[in-house]
Amino acid sequence: MKTEDFFNTREVLEAILKSIDEGIHVIDNGGRTIFYNEVAGGHDGMKVEEVLGKPLLKAFPSLNQKSSTLLQVIETEQPIFDKRQSYLNLHGKMIETLNTTLPIHVDNQMIGAIEIAKDYSRLKNLSERLLDLETTVKKPSISKKNVNNGAVYTFNDILTKNHDFQQIIRQGKRAAESESAVLVFGESGVGKELFVQGIHNASPRRKGPFIAQNCAALPESLLESLLFGTAKGSYTGAVERQGLFELANGGTLFLDELQSMPIELQAKLLRVLEDGLVRRIGGSKSTFVDARIITAMNTHPEKAIQEKTLRPDLFYRLNVLSYELPPLHKRPEDVVYLVNHFIRHFNVQLGRAVEGISEEVQTIFLTHHWPGNVRELKHTIEFMMNHTEGTVLQGTDLPVFLKKNIEQNQGIQPLRDALNQMEETYIQRALLQANGNVLQASKLLDIPRQTLQYKIQKRQK
Repeated sequence: MKTEDFFNTREVLEAILKSIDEGIHVIDNGGRTIFYNEVAGGHDGMKVEEVLGKPLLKAFPSLNQKSSTLLQVIETEQPIFDKRQSYLNLHGKMIETLNTTLPIHVDNQMIGAIEIAKDYSRLKNLSERLLDLETTVKKPSISKKNVNNGAVYTFNDILTKNHDFQQIIRQGKRAAESESAVLVFGESGVGKELFVQGIHNASPRRKGPFIAQNCAALPESLLESLLFGTAKGSYTGAVERQGLFELANGGTLFLDELQSMPIELQAKLLRVLEDGLVRRIGGSKSTFVDARIITAMNTHPEKAIQEKTLRPDLFYRLNVLSYELPPLHKRPEDVVYLVNHFIRHFNVQLGRAVEGISEEVQTIFLTHHWPGNVRELKHTIEFMMNHTEGTVLQGTDLPVFLKKNIEQNQGIQPLRDALNQMEETYIQRALLQANGNVLQASKLLDIPRQTLQYKIQKRQK
C-alpha cells in the first residue's frame, strides 16, 4: 500500500482525530454523529458510544435546530467561530463549551460539519473565582497590608542608572497626578507592570483597587464577560456579576498585552474610555465607572496598527500619555548594577555569600543582547547562585542557553564587527566605572566628551 493511500484510510484518519487534545464532533448532512472523540465525551459528560451513530438531537435533547451550532452550519453552510454554547446532556448535566464549527466539503459539495470544542465550563469557573477573589480584595480592610489593593510596587522599586529611563520615571510620576489614560510599551521583561503600579501608587487613587488583567490569557467571549460583567439570564446559567471595570471603581484597571484584545472588544473599550459607562453582558442599563485605564503592550503600537491588531482610534485615544520603556541592551550601565542587586537579594534568600562576578562573566553580560531583559538577567543570576561552588560567579556557572550563545559567537567575525563589539564593551565598562557620567568616562577612555557622546547616541539608534 502506498503511503498516501495508507494515510487516507478511515482507521488512520480516526487515529489522528483521536490524538487531538480538543473535543471533535462530526455529523453528516442528516445530523447523525459519524465521529466523536473521547475528549469531546469528557467535555460533555458522555461516553463515545452514547453519541456515535445517533442523531444529534437524540443524544442532546436540550438542543434544537437553532441552538445547535453543528445543525446551524449544516443549514447555512457557513462557519461559526468561537461560539459559546450551553446545554444539558443526556444525563441532565449542564455543559458549557466554546465551539468553532466548520462545514466539510468534498468535490465542492458539503457532506457534513465538524465542531472543535474547548471546555468553557472550566475557564468560566476560573474566571468567576478570579472575580470573586477581586471582589474580596476590594472590600475594605483594617490591615495596612491591603492599602495598595493589589499594587505592591512603587517607582522606588525600578532600579536604573540610565539617564533616559530615569527621565521616563520622572514623567511617570507627573502622569500619576493626571486622570488621563496611559499606554506603556516595551519588550517583555523591561518592567512595564512595575512602572504601571508605580503610577497607581503615586496617584490620588493609591488607596483604591488596582486590578490587572492580561488580554492574551482568555478567549474573546470570556474576556468580555470578565471585563464587563454579566446580567442574570444573559445566557444559560448566567448570574448577576460585576466585571473588572466595576471592581476597579475608584482605582486603576491595568490591561496588559492590549494588542491581543480582539478588535471588536477594543471598540467597546474605546467607548468606556470616552464616556465611562459600562453595560453588563445581557443587561439593559449602563453604569458609570470611575476607573483609570492603563494599558500595556510588548510590541510597538505603530507595528500593531500595521498588523491590524490595534485599532488606530484606540491608539490615538491612549497616546495622550504614552511611554516606551528602554530594553536592557540599551542600558549597559544597568547590567552590572542589577547583577549586584540580584546577588545581594539571592544571598539573603539562599543563605549564600557570593561577592560578585568574574571579569569573564561581566564581559559576557555586557555583550549579551538580553532578549528577556531584566527578567532574563534575574533568572540567570538565580540559576548561577544555585549552582556556584565559589564566592565569585564564573563562566562555568552560566546556564546552558547562554553558554551555547557564546559558543556560537566564538567563530571568526568580520574585523569591523569585532572592532565595533570591542569598542562597545570598553565604552560600557568606562560608563560603569564612571557611574554613568559621560565626562568622566571620556577621560578614562582618553577621547573627547563629544566623541563619546556621539558613539553612545549612535549605538542607541
